[in-house]
Amino acid sequence: MRESLIQIKTYAFAIRIVKLYKFLCESKKEFVLSKQLLRSGTAPGALSYEAEHAQSKADFLNKMNVALKEANETKYWLFLLKDSKYLTNEEFFAIMPDCKEIIQMLVSTVKTTKSSLNR
Repeated sequence: MRESLIQIKTYAFAIRIVKLYKFLCESKKEFVLSKQLLRSGTAPGALSYEAEHAQSKADFLNKMNVALKEANETKYWLFLLKDSKYLTNEEFFAIMPDCKEIIQMLVSTVKTTKSSLNR
């Protein structure tokens, strides 16, 4: 089975999050917020892969909803890291568009799946 666009994007984003986590730990000696970012930032990819073999449309919808929540939480941690000066504006604005794109894709997926379940 071929990877979906959401799987490709969330996997690439997860790689960036892992690298950012390593940077924050090694260069900034920040271990608490970065751990939260690592957890939430890698979750959408894992959930989208998990959803590929969902037991039903309802199960698929649940996994995509959780992925959306995790992506939205990631946005929060990124803002917090920027506003607490662990990330520069340049670093923040380099990754935030990808986070927002994933959120938009997940919102679209959730809406489409909900509407197909309600038919």
